[in-house]
Amino acid sequence: MTATTKHIFLDKQHPAVWRALNGLGLKVKEAAQEAGMEPRTMELLHVRISQLNGCAYCLDLHVRDAVQAGESPQRLAVLPAWRDTSLFTEKERAALALAESITALPGHHPQEQEEAFAREHLTEEEFSVVSWLAIAMNAFNRVSITSHHPVRKER
Repeated sequence: MTATTKHIFLDKQHPAVWRALNGLGLKVKEAAQEAGMEPRTMELLHVRISQLNGCAYCLDLHVRDAVQAGESPQRLAVLPAWRDTSLFTEKERAALALAESITALPGHHPQEQEEAFAREHLTEEEFSVVSWLAIAMNAFNRVSITSHHPVRKER
């Protein structure tokens, strides 16, 4: 492997920046808990955002965390098609729509529609928490994707 093909783990190269990002993640989790968001919903959002970004490392981590938090294999299996099922509550659907909009950054009009849908079902605090959760998860995804963090085979 040459210097130009060797992967640089951003978290190892600049550990202070990584610790700051982890601090943001902890503050977002704390705010979500204070807003009454269930750990299962937080992990559902982490999984969906990671699916959209194609982050294998984060998917491996957060699918396991979602199952541990009580998420069902069925809901995880259909998560990419959540709009086409009745397995998710209106609040979860609103959170998923908002998180997807923040992740994809669609044009102005589609984003306004998703935000309006989310505002119908989420309080201002919940809207803010879901937004911060999506922003933080997108940052974690980008660090892992850029660093080429490996997914290790389970033992």
